[in-house]
Amino acid sequence: MGSIFSAALDRTAARLDRWLGWDRLPLPLAIPTLVGIRGRLRNENLYDTGKGRRVAEPDKDSGNYLTARTYDGTYNDLNDPQMGALHARFGRNVPLQFTWPEPDEALLEPNPRLVSRRLLTRDEFWPATTLNLLAGAWIQFEVHDWFSHGQGEEESPWQLPLEEGDPWHENPMQIPRAKRDPSPDSSGPPTYATEDTHWWDGSNVYGGDKRFADALRTGENGKLKIDEQGLPPPELEKLVDLKGVAGNFWIGLALLHSLFMREHNAICDHLHAKYRDLDDETLYQKARLVNAALMAKIHTVDWTPAVIAHPTTVVALRANWWGILGEGFVKRFGRRTSNEVIRGIPGSPTDHHTASYSLTEEFVAVYKMHPLIPDDYTFRSVGDDGVLQERTLEEIGALDVRARLDEMPMSDVFYSFGRMHPGAIELHNFPRFLQHFKRPAGDEIDLAAIDVIRTRERGVPRYNQFRRLFHLKPVESFREMTDNAEWAEELEEVYGDVERVDHMVGMHAEPKPRGFGFSDTAFRVFILMASRRLKSDRFFTRDYRPEVYTKAGIDWVEDNTMRTLLLRHFPELEPALQGVENPFAP
Repeated sequence: MGSIFSAALDRTAARLDRWLGWDRLPLPLAIPTLVGIRGRLRNENLYDTGKGRRVAEPDKDSGNYLTARTYDGTYNDLNDPQMGALHARFGRNVPLQFTWPEPDEALLEPNPRLVSRRLLTRDEFWPATTLNLLAGAWIQFEVHDWFSHGQGEEESPWQLPLEEGDPWHENPMQIPRAKRDPSPDSSGPPTYATEDTHWWDGSNVYGGDKRFADALRTGENGKLKIDEQGLPPPELEKLVDLKGVAGNFWIGLALLHSLFMREHNAICDHLHAKYRDLDDETLYQKARLVNAALMAKIHTVDWTPAVIAHPTTVVALRANWWGILGEGFVKRFGRRTSNEVIRGIPGSPTDHHTASYSLTEEFVAVYKMHPLIPDDYTFRSVGDDGVLQERTLEEIGALDVRARLDEMPMSDVFYSFGRMHPGAIELHNFPRFLQHFKRPAGDEIDLAAIDVIRTRERGVPRYNQFRRLFHLKPVESFREMTDNAEWAEELEEVYGDVERVDHMVGMHAEPKPRGFGFSDTAFRVFILMASRRLKSDRFFTRDYRPEVYTKAGIDWVEDNTMRTLLLRHFPELEPALQGVENPFAP
């Protein structure tokens, strides 16, 4: 009976969404419509690409894997210990026959550097005025936990000829090809493997290998080594490869790394006070579980409702954690049913739905949100709002973070990020600095051009085909794609054919639902994968319980938010946060 009802709901939701759009429905109709859309996506938009042969081998001697996260992501699923582990392949949200990349000549058309310069370049900063800059820093912080493809291949780089007047230092521009799956299948489309685990496990803080994780620990009461800035001691920086994602470090990431390293130690203190018999290893592992769950909760109930602030999605996203009856009901009566819509996903039965769990290439493509990052920054005093410094993005990057934090208290930097806006995710708003990004390793890249070519290279369908495969109506003209007439003309000039518009470019051009920071097309991937990352992870589902986390650990997750974290570690921010409902709001 349940499956019959679910199928009927999915069909009805599809009709309502096509007819009116979920965002135009009243809340009592909109919520079941979103549930139905998600149900259809779970049934029709999850595709397994296989594991590959380099996935981390499960090691039953690796510690208490039944009640702790492993460094390499093995044993999250006890029946399939390699699922979601280090070096596992990215899955797909579209049928595999649609993920073959185009032939090289077609793949380079139009020229990604041309797309970068003509359609993405920031001529004037357009702020997202419903958000503060912590929201922009947050998503990069989380992405560093979720996925990395690793450094590109060295041989046969892509060659992009430059148009007249392009100031790039070499012609043609050379971009390394995407790192290939080291154990590809002989048939089927190309696949790519992750350099992180696929799980939401806090690897952005704790690292993805035992060597780094152990170097970060004090060996006492489960705690991490932090300096006066709340960051790992400088001597640990030699363990970090600046050629990889660490080269993207900047002061925004430093704030959040510091916050959650401090939070780990605060959790350890709390658990040690409650359970005196727990040793260093157990305290560390329990605190890591709690801290990772708290990151997932903050992303679900604080960050995402701020970024997609439509009244329906605010209710729906909080329901992912608390259920449709809400936080007050859960805290008073408990989670009394296994139904995730009613009780929320935490503690519900684990379910991978129609494919083994992995993050997907389409999910990676949707999270290309670099326009959030400004080029220019004003730092202010939390005490009197006076200007302390004005800096460019280049001056707060990886090699200058510690110098800036020596010059300003971290509470002032947090306050300043709360006062600044990120950029709007739209055309002509890509950070100028990231189009000429001189990385700490010494190379220079155009990140906008790389974003375009990587999406094509990994077989993510172009915008219109992507919409078809996610059950959305394709656009028939450039004027239908965007409500900005000037953009429509520019898109037509660059692409010529509406079917050639890149996935990312179309999403940046698309009109957004009320309160949304990104497109409705992107939201289709999000509504599927946001709940999947929780629903497939046993530490958020069947093992989200006191026997695994401790009772005090579960209570810590349930009782804390981004606001309580900020005020616990930086009480000076309390006056600035008065009257601010969401800490990611201005």
